[in-house]
Amino acid sequence: MRLLVTIQKVKGISSIPDSDFLELAHVMGWQCVIKKGEFKEGDLGVYYEVDSFLPIDERYEFLRASSYRDNVDNGEGFRIRSMKMRGQLSQGLLLPLEKFPELKDCNEGTDVTEKLNVKKWYIPETANAGGTIIGERPHGIPASDEIRIQSALELLEQLKGKPYYITTKMDGTSGIVYYIDGKIGCCSRNKEIKDEEDALYWLPVYKYGLKEKFAKLGRNLVITGEIIGPGIQKNKLRLAEIEWNVFDVKDAQSNRYLPYDEAIAVCAQLGLKTVPLEERGDNFDYSLEILLEKAKGKYPSGLDKEGIVVRDVNSPKAVSFKVLNNDFLLKEKD
Repeated sequence: MRLLVTIQKVKGISSIPDSDFLELAHVMGWQCVIKKGEFKEGDLGVYYEVDSFLPIDERYEFLRASSYRDNVDNGEGFRIRSMKMRGQLSQGLLLPLEKFPELKDCNEGTDVTEKLNVKKWYIPETANAGGTIIGERPHGIPASDEIRIQSALELLEQLKGKPYYITTKMDGTSGIVYYIDGKIGCCSRNKEIKDEEDALYWLPVYKYGLKEKFAKLGRNLVITGEIIGPGIQKNKLRLAEIEWNVFDVKDAQSNRYLPYDEAIAVCAQLGLKTVPLEERGDNFDYSLEILLEKAKGKYPSGLDKEGIVVRDVNSPKAVSFKVLNNDFLLKEKD
């Protein structure tokens, strides 16, 4: 579960040129525009990550003009997103701890998401018919949700000196296909979908002939990839037809994620595309600042790419994180 709201310590304060009322607070790997003098280095505050969706509460009313949303997917509340203020990138919201008496006993790092009734904001991913939901995602079938590196800077040290690879983060909707003991099934991020040939989440099975290929391979696998193309996230890659790009292959028998080279080999056997490889190396040694630059760039369509995913070659899930393209985030309007 992503920790949307936590108690965090201010690591530093920076001035904003030509601003008498605003300054920057540095929290974990993020920076937030705040009122001048509201915090000093070392203070604890309530930090709301990007994509937090705040309930209607008098303490958040100052956000109404910029952040109020009301729609069928999320309900009514205030969405926190990346934005620019006085020329500075502001990612998240930082509020003084004293405004929340219900949190007076909380310490640095405490997750207060549920206490404050904050939920994750979901942008509708697809205009297509995803399919008929037949239940929750089955037990043992993992969801995919990479952590943002700014929220887990310790991962940079954990990956340092190890073989790594960097892939392009495709902007679509996550689709899961599993084959276990002769049964094949498909899931969206959280739901299992009925076997129907026109269902979006079954497209990988029918497009790539996976029923026959899985049976021939005879291996229990859970494969997750990004479904991209027309009708999905505004089709930022400008594809003519829908396709599936794999980024995770899990051996369901041993309950382990396959190392990168083994996962690529399995996908080749099944005739599946994988997410584009941008870089591979034997000795990871990048800072946050360098990774943020690497996350910038364009899809072949010429539109801003969503970002990158960085992983350990030998243990893809042991160290894995995403670095989002700030240019992409700033253009999100939903």
